[in-house]
Amino acid sequence: MSDLRDKWAAGGRPEDQPRRDYPPYRSTLLRHPTKEPQQVDPEGVELWAPCFGHRDVDPLEADLTIQRGGEPLGERMVVAGRVLDGEGRPVRHQLVEIWQANAGGRYVHQRDQHPAPLDPNFTGMGRCLTDADGNYRFTTVKPGPYPWKNHHNAWRPAHIHFSLFGTEFTQRLVTQMYFPGDPLFALDPIYQSIVDEDARARLVATYDHDLTTHEWATGYRWDIVLTGTHRTPTEADTEGDA
Repeated sequence: MSDLRDKWAAGGRPEDQPRRDYPPYRSTLLRHPTKEPQQVDPEGVELWAPCFGHRDVDPLEADLTIQRGGEPLGERMVVAGRVLDGEGRPVRHQLVEIWQANAGGRYVHQRDQHPAPLDPNFTGMGRCLTDADGNYRFTTVKPGPYPWKNHHNAWRPAHIHFSLFGTEFTQRLVTQMYFPGDPLFALDPIYQSIVDEDARARLVATYDHDLTTHEWATGYRWDIVLTGTHRTPTEADTEGDA
């Protein structure tokens, strides 16, 4: 395993993105392109790409605890941070989406048959726009770990999926945010497919007591850096999602 943990790729640069073919994460063999890119008509792509603006996103969509008739079960928390470029400048008015499992570790999706209870008051989906300083903020509940079928007794660490759209659908980036101190990190092939330890650490949020609200919610802070040597690892290189 020492070669998989080498901080430097063959080209002499830090290997800070997930590996396309990572044998412990078995479905990476099926989850990325295997053929050369093909030229397409950009105007045709634009016909099917969504358009986003301030009028399309309601501020209440960032609160996942008020989307249904009652309060969802679980540890209420706030997740906040900034979206930055490689020079530390804020990325303004960026569409940020999240989706996650509920506190029992189950998604609201027909393919998720994990025998954990569904929460009728939790959709697991939210979105917001960053402000003029690149800030985003969500109120939600902490997701639970859940089993997946990669190997025997396989469990995913608790995580939240993040999606950033840029200005076009073709610019979309997807990544995952994890929670500090999770005992499943060392056992999770998706997390370990990023072999650079510093890059993996950039996927882990920080508990923020100033963001925590008295008798209401714990707080976690996580910044997303889009470019540069300290960029946040994304799923673009693996095309994987679990």
